[in-house]
Amino acid sequence: MKIVCIGSHPDDVELAMGGTILRIIEKGNEIIIVDLSNGEPTPYGSIEIREKESQQAANILGVRRITLNNKNRYIFDTIEAREELAEIFREFQPDIIFTHYEFDTHPDHTNASKLTEAARFYSKLTKSNMKGNPFFPKKIIYYFPNHTHLNLLPSFCIDISKFIETKVKLLHAYHSQFIAKGSGIIIDEIKQINRYFGLRINKEFAEPFFVKETIDLDFFKDLI
Repeated sequence: MKIVCIGSHPDDVELAMGGTILRIIEKGNEIIIVDLSNGEPTPYGSIEIREKESQQAANILGVRRITLNNKNRYIFDTIEAREELAEIFREFQPDIIFTHYEFDTHPDHTNASKLTEAARFYSKLTKSNMKGNPFFPKKIIYYFPNHTHLNLLPSFCIDISKFIETKVKLLHAYHSQFIAKGSGIIIDEIKQINRYFGLRINKEFAEPFFVKETIDLDFFKDLI
């Protein structure tokens, strides 16, 4: 299967579903990560630092990464943004898109969720100036919003117990975001979240996801 994972900023995808990506890759599927922005400005980062960190994370995962030319805090669901993302869908033709859940505290994340849904629709349009042939990805799956403390009930969780240490290593690649402040507390919190959702399914660690569309269980056999 072919999968596109969309994040507003470098590290969003890894925080929410780094373990799941490792599991999907082990199954022999193909993944690209699309960062809608370079993630800057941030207190301890720079465009050059973030690019180096995100590529290091991509190398650990073994995936290709595309970074679009937007700024942190300036991601919006515009016609131009829809067409840019839709062209990636038309070129790569993914079976599944992973993206932000619609409920979150970061405006970039909520806008990214809306943008992804709109770009998926635009991807199938005919009589358009967009590059590539019309294509409609089968499913969108939404990953957990780590910025919010809402008690959200996921549609399903994926066991990542086998991959938790690699996920922690992956997050350490983002030194400017999680280590430079003098504490790895965010990484610890993510691990606690994964442990909590692991308990929900009688596993040690798990990542939660949401779906709006009905999914055939056979669909997941090829995924994980």
